[in-house]
Amino acid sequence: MAQVFDPSTHPHRRYNPLTNEHVIVSPHRNKRPWLGQVEPPQNHALPQYDAACYLCPGNTRAGGKKTDIYEHTYIFKNDYAAVLPPPMPKAPIDPHHLLTTEPVGGECDVLIFHPRHDLTIPRLPLEDVEGIIEEWIKIYRKRGSEEGIKHVQIFENKGAMMGCSNPHPHGQIWSFTTVPTLPAHEMTNLVNYSNSDHPPSNSPRGPHGKPCLLCEYAHTEVNIEGTERVVVKNNHWVAVVPWWAYWPFEILLLPYRRHIPSIFHLTPDEKTAFADILSKVTKRYDNLFSCSFAYSMGIHQRPIPLSSPEETDEDDIAHLHLHFSPPLLRSATVKKFMAGIELMAESQRDITPEQAAQRLRECSETHYMDTIEEK
Repeated sequence: MAQVFDPSTHPHRRYNPLTNEHVIVSPHRNKRPWLGQVEPPQNHALPQYDAACYLCPGNTRAGGKKTDIYEHTYIFKNDYAAVLPPPMPKAPIDPHHLLTTEPVGGECDVLIFHPRHDLTIPRLPLEDVEGIIEEWIKIYRKRGSEEGIKHVQIFENKGAMMGCSNPHPHGQIWSFTTVPTLPAHEMTNLVNYSNSDHPPSNSPRGPHGKPCLLCEYAHTEVNIEGTERVVVKNNHWVAVVPWWAYWPFEILLLPYRRHIPSIFHLTPDEKTAFADILSKVTKRYDNLFSCSFAYSMGIHQRPIPLSSPEETDEDDIAHLHLHFSPPLLRSATVKKFMAGIELMAESQRDITPEQAAQRLRECSETHYMDTIEEK
């Protein structure tokens, strides 16, 4: 008798239309023993203020500049920026057609989320999360309007295992005189999808009534019976472990009711719902292993904003979305490594996206630290 394919047990390959890449899913490997690297346990009890922290109010930063005393968010230029403001000097003549150099300029900004050293996004009141969103919009508009800037990237690295050099809650905004590789690839695939023929759908449409890949995907996850990858949704936003997820508990967060090119296009209600779902997603992350859950988060949207949300051009095919890429695999101390087959052939994961979404759905929306403090 022929064996019946079961995606929860049989290895298979899934396609990511955003990147035009595949990921191998190997659910049968969940039972393998682990004798590899184990991360040190996290320190749960961070102080409210740390005199040695250069992001705490009033303290001196590593470069000698002083952080102002602030009460909510605080933004400053990175003292050790990866790129420098334009204009840039011309590149030397290429010694060979395979050895090319392209100057890149821009700015690197740091956004501190809150004066408290110990409060990350999942532990902040919603009004403070909304304040972070408003600052993202301001700096996106400011840097995106500067001469020569072609892309503004908002991101957060949370946790030492993701390369975060300071536990004080903060993110960064880097602007570039070029469009970086990953968002450029996404835009290419969004454009290609919008110009292709697809079956009729009730999903929201992109500019000029054209199909939008992420509108269609979000509509499918929210409305098609049998989808098991939705972690949480509200009136405007949905968080899913995407069909093509690479990281064990990866999340794609996006608006699903209408096509939204950027955070500049959000209505007041959509901003409030954005803060709500950010809080709910990150609480579930922390509660999964009862730790401050490490991740890298990035916002993908229009490369730069226009002067008004009512204006439009070809870049409005972008659909606002956030990628959460967390490394933790089995516990607070065991993480996934990108190595071997991932570096030399193709991305691979063990736990299925559906299994990961179920585990996150089952997590409480009350932060575990709040429960500990109540006791």
